[in-house]
Amino acid sequence: MNILPRSWIYRVSLLLLCGGMLMPRAFAASVWIEPTKEELSMTTFPKVPGAAAIYLNREETTEDELHKWSVYARIKVLTEEGKRLGDIQLRYWNGVYEDSATGYTITDISGRTIHADGTVIPFTGKPYSKLIEKAGSGKVMAKVFTMPDVQVGSIIEYRYNLRYEDFLYFAPSWYIQSDLYTVKAHYLWKPTDKQLGSMDSREQVSTGVAWVSSLPAGAVVTRTQYVAASNLHTGPQNIFEVNVHDIPPEPEEEYMPPVHSFTYRVLFYYSYYQSQDEFWKGEGKYWSKKMDKFVTSSGPVAAAVAQLSAPGDTAEQKLKKIYAYVMELDNSSFSREHNSQEETSAGLKATRTVDDVLAKKRGGDDELALLFISMARAAGLKAYAMKVTDRDHNIFSAVLPSLDQLDDVIAIVNVDGKEQYFDPGERYCPYGQLHWKHTQATGIRQTDGGATAIAETPLPPYTQSLIQRIADLVMDKSGEVQGKVTMRWTGSPALNWRQIALRGDETALKRDLRREMEEMLPGGMQVTVDSIQNLENYEKALIATYTISGPLATVTQKRIFIPSELFQVNSKMLFPHEKRELPVYFQYGSRVLDGVRLQLPAGTTLEAPPKEQSFMLQQLAAFKTSNVITADSITMRRSLDLGNILFYPKEYPDLRDFYGKIAAADQQQLVLTQSTDTKAGAPAGN
Repeated sequence: MNILPRSWIYRVSLLLLCGGMLMPRAFAASVWIEPTKEELSMTTFPKVPGAAAIYLNREETTEDELHKWSVYARIKVLTEEGKRLGDIQLRYWNGVYEDSATGYTITDISGRTIHADGTVIPFTGKPYSKLIEKAGSGKVMAKVFTMPDVQVGSIIEYRYNLRYEDFLYFAPSWYIQSDLYTVKAHYLWKPTDKQLGSMDSREQVSTGVAWVSSLPAGAVVTRTQYVAASNLHTGPQNIFEVNVHDIPPEPEEEYMPPVHSFTYRVLFYYSYYQSQDEFWKGEGKYWSKKMDKFVTSSGPVAAAVAQLSAPGDTAEQKLKKIYAYVMELDNSSFSREHNSQEETSAGLKATRTVDDVLAKKRGGDDELALLFISMARAAGLKAYAMKVTDRDHNIFSAVLPSLDQLDDVIAIVNVDGKEQYFDPGERYCPYGQLHWKHTQATGIRQTDGGATAIAETPLPPYTQSLIQRIADLVMDKSGEVQGKVTMRWTGSPALNWRQIALRGDETALKRDLRREMEEMLPGGMQVTVDSIQNLENYEKALIATYTISGPLATVTQKRIFIPSELFQVNSKMLFPHEKRELPVYFQYGSRVLDGVRLQLPAGTTLEAPPKEQSFMLQQLAAFKTSNVITADSITMRRSLDLGNILFYPKEYPDLRDFYGKIAAADQQQLVLTQSTDTKAGAPAGN
């Protein structure tokens, strides 16, 4: 038997729960539920004032023997916004795992729309297939359809089955909360309880089922037994079940950590070990052997390293050359996967070791990371693989014994007695840095002697990620400005823009850069992107230059009022709510530096410059503004340093106060006084 990597199940589940289609997860009921008078007449839901819709029912079952995951949902539409729930995307994954095709299909789609007067309109449409995104060695697909004549007050009701290959099984993950209030929900799983066959050449083991959960008060996972009417089983079989009611929507707050890690949920797993510690030691050792097998080269890797390095190179110089070489290879996680027919036509075989990656001059993100490790070892350095959780999607939990929490391979290399972390699988990631989603992330790493350990990656200094905005502007008497803006990015912001560029061409990148600048500046500003420097030179700062022009100031008969912070004109106060349920979670620490030099119009004098301010949030964040004034210009500078990425709810009041002070400082104005001989023709005012 093959085990589907549950990381894909987790990801598709997140797509189902949190994607744009508000996808429910549920068990297919055998009959439609007839609506009550109260359900038909419902116009609001007092427990969630202003709710666009609610789940009346959500049900889900997984039946391993039938290789089927069934879903049933009833949604009450309460507002115009809620009507969009009639546009449904049922997502599923297709691809290859351990050289086996893992085909998933969605079948038996049916549904109906019930109007508030009880009129029933059956769904008779034909769903179509849609590619959502590439996902590693596979792709996320969707069956797309629209429910008929959805109106405010309608009940949307539908069901479907997701079927998977006979050689696959998986322990389900029940995410109880969604972004809608749920009145009733039912979850059920019927595992086969069969003895597993050979798993990747390991000995057969008896399967036990366990779970970790977070459930509302009164809700529990029940385990009952039944006698299966099947010759596949010889004894009583288990049913796992949860019934819940009145489940509030999942929290929706600014800068949240991956929300599914905090919501009500039940995560099942097959238990091969007696304890979590035993699991991580045993499975970690097995994983490490797989990594070492893949990175073992029959000779080509050593030959490639010999060509790259010079006799007098230091360890650091060798490693930099190796890193640059790997970074230049085709990273198919950012370009495209090549199917088996293309590989065969090119005379290439399936990728089984780093020698195959080297021969093809391309590989996926993990394959390139492992090639880097292999080349570092060939250069005489101690290099280790580490597999980490992508903290953009998940938070690692050691009490959940599942390697499927781990997403990406990074490299650890001992250089001159000090371990350094590398992310060669992330296109354009600078030498010695990690993508932010892999920083302060937990996973398992190789250690000496074939052992592994649970470890956490470091958090880089906040100064590594810089956003710098410099404007040099000239203003006329009408309050119009024109001039140049230079943007400079390093670290995570630069990597983000470089990877965005991989999804399109230069025209698309300039469009995105222009739109971002327009969103920062006052309305009516004209923005042109003049140049982009160092787009592919990831070891240098990414720089973009702009020409801007348009209205900036408010002009009256006597005065000119100018925003003190050009790039914060449209910003809103962060954290306006007094209370906070979840921690505040920033992707990365950063330094933001703004400088605006404004040449003042002739005939004006500076009446009131913006107040200079400086304050800190303990030793975790700092804000400062300053001015440099000359006879005909003013330069306004602003800096914001964020050194911490996680603030717990008890720290929220201080964080909120800090950003409240920033919002007040950003709303200051620079005031100019117009001399008497410049007033003619000026707008009437104070």
